Amino acid sequence: MDRLAIHGGPKAIAEPLPGTPGGGHGVSLLGDEEVAAATEVLRSGRLFRFHPESRVRHFERAAAHWIGVEHALMVNSGTSALICALSGLGIGPGDEVILPGYTYIATAAAVVAAGAVPVVGEIDDSLGLDPLDVERKITRHTRAIIPVHMQGVPARLADLCAIARDHDLLVIEDCCQCIGGRYRGRVVGTWGHAGAWSLNYFKIITCGEGGLVFTNDDLVYERASFAADPALPMWMRDATPEEGWLSEPFSTQCYRPSELLGAIATVQLQKLDRILAHTRSLKQAFLSALDEPRCYALQHVDDPEGDCGISAAIIVRDAELALKFAAALTAEGLPCGTAHNDGFPDRHIYRYWDSILGKGAHTPAASPWTDPRYQGSTEYSIEMCPRTLDILDRALRFGFTMTMQVEHARAMASAINKVDRAFG
Repeated sequence: MDRLAIHGGPKAIAEPLPGTPGGGHGVSLLGDEEVAAATEVLRSGRLFRFHPESRVRHFERAAAHWIGVEHALMVNSGTSALICALSGLGIGPGDEVILPGYTYIATAAAVVAAGAVPVVGEIDDSLGLDPLDVERKITRHTRAIIPVHMQGVPARLADLCAIARDHDLLVIEDCCQCIGGRYRGRVVGTWGHAGAWSLNYFKIITCGEGGLVFTNDDLVYERASFAADPALPMWMRDATPEEGWLSEPFSTQCYRPSELLGAIATVQLQKLDRILAHTRSLKQAFLSALDEPRCYALQHVDDPEGDCGISAAIIVRDAELALKFAAALTAEGLPCGTAHNDGFPDRHIYRYWDSILGKGAHTPAASPWTDPRYQGSTEYSIEMCPRTLDILDRALRFGFTMTMQVEHARAMASAINKVDRAFG
């Protein structure tokens, strides 16, 4: 039974694992409730968010309550949420922002949109931002750090926040892939000065496209709101505090969502606990069924209790073996590939961020790298984060979907055990 399938033995997983269209979780639970909510909005004819029974405002209040923060602002994407968070914190031309080399390009693009310069940091065995490299890359121009909680796994928040405090830096948490994750009992996004969710089709809960920026800071919330809607002071004139706005209103882009997004997101939020309970049970079953590793180490998870449970990763001891491991697991019925080498490149690796590496801007005058207020010097190259590429050359990631059951998670572990025994 231990003869590998790639060598003619029986498969560890005889039947294909159940999948999810697009790989999202919330999308698996789209049903009559979301249809009814969207239909009600359409029948009402009120698709614009500024009215007394606003679905968007209802979602914002429900999300703020779930997260445990004072303020939440819905926008039209996770990228927009990050931009509004950066703008809310006053980050702009002349500033540098450190972020990991393993994240979606949106994290870096948001920094550029705010007028600041992204500085790409290494990841470590958590597959998140390496605190040691953050310290190495801090300069007198550094204003902020963006920890990214990739694939449902919280970053090393305690270490990163301690570094930020020591250097008087701002922290924006990119929780777009970690909606509902926790770190030491608190929802991720509440450790920093602001947090951001994505409600994209591929995310833990979804309304197709959408985002949320949240904070406990009144001024940051107000400024983020200005950044999201240039007409906000006009629409909110009746709600303007008697003492006036906390800051001078300003206008940038428009990231305002429609009532349809708010209605669907409200229903999806009610399903979040159910989703997380299921994915966490799958990951726990998977981890419990793994034998002691011989050829790999598990991804480091700083707070296993807060992990969303939507994925697990192993890091094989060398790149050559990782490719063989992936081929053997695929033959066993567990399709996978190394994050850096398998077919179409992983969309989350810095070396594929062409517009960032090339310092692209819609006009040269808008480039944060050549802005006269920027006195630093940040250069990029495909090989600039060798440790990140080395780890991703050896990392195999496995997802847990809403269509899976505990026996599927255990079967995944069984396949890994079989391959590990063979190569060990």
